[in-house]
Amino acid sequence: MAFSAYGLHLGIRVSDASVMGRLPEVLPYGWEPSDDPEVELLYSMIVGDEGEAGPVRRLHVVYSDAMRLERTDDLELALGALEKDLHLFVGEMARGRVFVHAGVVGVCGRAIVMPGRSFSGKSSLVAALVRAGATYFSDEFAVLDHEGLVHPFARPLSLRCTDPYRGDPVTVEELGGTIGEGPLPVGAIVAATFAEGAAWKPQPLSPGETVLELLANTLSARRQPEVVLPVLQQVAESAPAVKGDRGEAEEAAVAILGFAATFTGGQKT
Repeated sequence: MAFSAYGLHLGIRVSDASVMGRLPEVLPYGWEPSDDPEVELLYSMIVGDEGEAGPVRRLHVVYSDAMRLERTDDLELALGALEKDLHLFVGEMARGRVFVHAGVVGVCGRAIVMPGRSFSGKSSLVAALVRAGATYFSDEFAVLDHEGLVHPFARPLSLRCTDPYRGDPVTVEELGGTIGEGPLPVGAIVAATFAEGAAWKPQPLSPGETVLELLANTLSARRQPEVVLPVLQQVAESAPAVKGDRGEAEEAAVAILGFAATFTGGQKT
């Protein structure tokens, strides 16, 4: 199959047609099918054996062009490797958008952007905010246009419910929330990292410190700084930013929504 996303033309081929139905699960939010036979990157999946192991067993193997990404007997792990690499490629190479590793929710017509790497607690905090009434934009990327507005990247949340190293997909509907309709201006940047037992006592960031915080989580920072920096500077100068460790997500969510009320002029939820 060929598809387009954020100005890119990409392809995926599999050795077993029965896996084709799983591919939409790993594609970037907002993808569209394409008839263009020429693609900028081709992913390949050799589908191995499922079920009981025999004397000889074929493994699932995933390639990005000619580079091997994964070789495993676990189909879910193979699909996860495909999804991770595909999203990173799109985030780095997207045309007309700047991708920042961040959770994003909407409150009273503005976006709260929470930059952070994997295992920093973004998804659990986003889930707590959605349960508290915020609209869901993303638990993976803040997708910014050249005016500094945030667009949804609303794939299912990845919550580590059963495995601390592997997320389980959870839809926003399961959390009782809704997907926001973008784009929204950024209302606040909240850099909150989970630390067991920590009390949420954030410190304000200057616009320069805010740019550095966002830059450290921006996928295309090195490849196209001339595009990235003006967007991040615009966001940093237009929205207040704080940073600190936080404990339980539910408690931090209440505090963050209270902070959000100060810039929206609206209610806390």
